[in-house]
Parts: sequence; C-alpha cells; structure tokens
Amino acid sequence: MLDRAVIDALFPADLPEPEHWEQRYPARELPEGALVTRFGPSPTGFVHIGGVYVATIDQDVARRSGGRYLVRVEDTDRSREVEGAIDQFERGFAYFGLAADEDIHRGGDYGPYQQSEREQIYLTYVRHLLRSGRAYLDFATKDELAAITARQQATKLPTGYYGSWAIWRDADPADVQAKLDAGDPYVVRFRAPDDTGARARFTDAIRGPLEAEANRNDVVILKSSDQSPRLPTYHFAHAVDDHLMRVNLVIRGDEWISSVPVHQQLFDALGFEPITYAHIAPLMKQEGGSKRKLSKRKDPEASVDFYIESGYPTKAVLYYLRGLANGRLAEMPLDQALAEPINLDECGVAGPLVDLVKLDDISADHIATLSGAEILEEVRGWAERFDPELRTVLDAEPDLALRALAVERDDAENPRKDLKKWSEFRAVYGFFFPQLHAAVASPGDERITALGVDPAVVQAVVRDFVENYQQLDDGQEWFQQIRDVAAKHGFAKNAKEFKKNPEGFPGSIREASQIIRIAITGSTRSPDLHSITQALGREETLSRFAGLVGE
Repeated sequence: MLDRAVIDALFPADLPEPEHWEQRYPARELPEGALVTRFGPSPTGFVHIGGVYVATIDQDVARRSGGRYLVRVEDTDRSREVEGAIDQFERGFAYFGLAADEDIHRGGDYGPYQQSEREQIYLTYVRHLLRSGRAYLDFATKDELAAITARQQATKLPTGYYGSWAIWRDADPADVQAKLDAGDPYVVRFRAPDDTGARARFTDAIRGPLEAEANRNDVVILKSSDQSPRLPTYHFAHAVDDHLMRVNLVIRGDEWISSVPVHQQLFDALGFEPITYAHIAPLMKQEGGSKRKLSKRKDPEASVDFYIESGYPTKAVLYYLRGLANGRLAEMPLDQALAEPINLDECGVAGPLVDLVKLDDISADHIATLSGAEILEEVRGWAERFDPELRTVLDAEPDLALRALAVERDDAENPRKDLKKWSEFRAVYGFFFPQLHAAVASPGDERITALGVDPAVVQAVVRDFVENYQQLDDGQEWFQQIRDVAAKHGFAKNAKEFKKNPEGFPGSIREASQIIRIAITGSTRSPDLHSITQALGREETLSRFAGLVGE
C-alpha cells in the first residue's frame, strides 16, 4: 500500500476530512418513517417519459411520508453532455408538476445538486479509500485493458478487471511512484473484496428478497488524472451523494439491479449505512407479437417533449402513468387517482405497456369535464409556444372561442370528446375563426366536387338557401330550411330513395346538407350545424357562402 504522504500529495492540501462533510450534511430532522428520494437525470440525453414515471413515484412516496424529494443532476460524464438537456429537464418537470423540494434552482441544505460541482466532496472520500487500502492507483492503458479482455475471452473466463488480471492491484509502491514521477495518467480503482464466491443479498422494496453474485471487479471510482475537474464514476458518486444527502430510498430502473452488489461493497468500504432500493420495471411498447423497451431512438412517444408539444393535459398523463404504476389507480376516477398514494409493493415486475390510444381516450374524457374557459386557458398557454398564430386569434376572439367550445358541450348529458390534446384545437375548432377557416372558393372546390353534385345545382341550392336564410333559435326549424331548398331542387328525401333511382335525383338530402355543411365548416364532419351557426352569428354564417354563390 502506498505511503500516506504519497497519497495525500495527490490531492489538494486543504482538502477536508470525511468528518467535515458529515458535519456539513447532518442527518435530516424528519418524522419517523419519512422517506428521502431523489431523481438523478443525466444531461447525456433528453428526459425519457420513463424518467417522468419514476420521478412521479419519487415525489409521491416522499411527500406522503413527510420526507423530501430532490433532483440531482448527474453530469459526471462531461464528454457526452448534450447541450440544452438540463433546460429540457426543467421544462418537463415543470409541465408535469414535478417540482422538487431541493434542486439546482431551489437550492437546499444538502447541495450542490449538480455532481460536477461536488468535486471536493468526492476527492475526500477517494483519498479516504486510498488511505485505508480499499482503493488503488491504476495506470493500465487502453491497449493493456483490451489485451486483458482478449485473453479472458480466449480462455472463456469472465471479462473484467479483477484478481490477478488487475495488474496494478498489488503493484510495488516503487513502481507506482515511478509512474507518478513520470507524470503518467492514472485512474483510481476500488479494491473489491477478495472472496469472489460470496453472494450479495438485499431486499428490494418492490421485488422483495434478491440474491446475486457478489461483485468481483475493481471498478473505476475516479476518472483519469489528466482530466479536470476530477470527477467520479456513477457508482462512486451515487454512493457518496446519497449518503450525504441522507437519501434513504432510491427508486430507479431495473437495469441497475446488477449494480447493487458493487454498490453494497462501496457503502460498506465507506462506512455508510446501506440504502433501500426499489427497482422499477421499464415502460414497454407492443411491437407485433412481442414487447420491447420504449426507445428514445425509435419511439417519438418516449420523449417528454412529445407530450408537451402534442399538448396532452398534465393531469391526463399523470393519471395514466400512475395507473401503470399501480393498476388499482387506473380503475378510479381521475381526481381520486391523483389523490391516492402510489404504493411500491403494488408496482409490478413486468414492464407496463405504453398505449397512446388509451392515453388519448383518457385525455379526451378529462378534457370533456373541463369548462370552456379552462380549455381556452390551456390552449392559449400551449399555443403561445407552439402555434403563435392560433394564440393571436384566441386573444382577439375569446368570446367566439368560448361559444365554439360550448357547442355540444355546455349542458350536454354526453359532452363531445373530439379534443384529445391541445395541438388538435386548430383542426377541430379552427373553422369557427374567420382567420383560420379555409373557405370554399368555388363550386369546383374538391370538397364540394367529392359530393358528386352538378356545380350548377350546387350554386342554385346555395343561392336559394342564402336568399331565404333565417337565423332561427330552434334547431328543427333551422334545419327545415335545408329540407325546403333540397326539395325545391329535386333532391331525394333520403339515401334509400336516391339509391333506388340515382339518375332521377341530383343527390339525396344528405348531399344537400353536406353542401351547406362544407360551406360553413369546410368539412363533411362537424358538430351540430345549427349550434355552429348560433356560435358564428348570421353575418359570419352567410359570408361563408360567397364563393359558392358565384356573384
């Protein structure tokens, strides 16, 4: 083992001892049973919806227990950092109401909450392990490491840096000093316990008792000495940070189960109390007859920005995610499910499927319960960022927007559910607004010609309808105007009659109605036509026939 003076010379002279940090970050004063959880996004990529899923659970279990939920940016891998990733974290957390009790913006007594700013803390504990012989300097080059792996593969041995394969594990201090004197770069490796036949056992808060082969590898805990700042690897950083931040429950993806043995060894070597882990099954996607993990590379819906840009209501998405975590919540009304606790022991060990069709249904049901004013406010907020033209129109025409939203919704026993997300507002309700409406310019418009009615007949129907139009309050009386003009121009009373003798009629009452509907709304599908004209008013309704009148 290296002499203490040699070890200490590798670190800043004023580096604090572990006791300093223990005093700086004392045990939290929280009620008995309180849980402290953390979410640790890495800016090496944008937030996956699975991150929101885990953060939702983190926040819920911490706050319901009287504990704390914190967000710690894990940015030790600086070479892979993606510009704008941290801003995207903030957008996502803000959209889904996942504000932490402590993070890089709100601060807290246990910060900094960005690992790249905690270099001194890590160096203290690396030095501590070196002094106790639980870590060592390693000068192995990339070529040497590749050669070790090749020999292990050739002899069908487990690959890794362990035992006799760890060429600097028991190096002569003189050889280490020579390398240091030469200025060769080195990493610091953890000295794993020698008993590689041991088994690691722990109790997962979701999966119960688990057992795995103990870690045999001398993992890197501090990256190369030729880098600045000197930052640790995830394994070491999480052990130090979770201990000093007094985290007592780590909820993370099940891909980390295999890392628990090395984490147990690190906690033991550092003299830290072990932490409870809860390993969440990943979100999945159905692909043909099989399932696979939801992928940011393959699946747009894997990205948090997908939900924000689409304008899914926050409550609908959170309700859906909570239902994936605990099936009982999916059976409850939305508001009740959002108020009920998420129980870790009810989380499944098989990855739940993300089904956008189901989410669309949930979202449509939720939006149908909102008032027109609530919908308008949400759409305006979404449009401010993603559809500025729509925002301008809504700001100019708020009363018209509310009248449009009232159609077949206000006082309706079964309100319309034609809006699933805010991005659909323009397509569903845009025709109400003259600024957004795609008017029919002539009888030759393809939307009209698709009806198969002679253009001259179309013009005649429209002229008579406009000439005799009345803005009536009663829906049946209003529609009688269409029936009257259809009868005048020889349209069949119904589709069955027209089908029997298609040559005898220019169309049926259906085609006559669609001429009027397309002129007013631009589409063959719309809410109740009379209600639309009530919202538009007489002047605007009649103005929409100008292109078909032919004058």
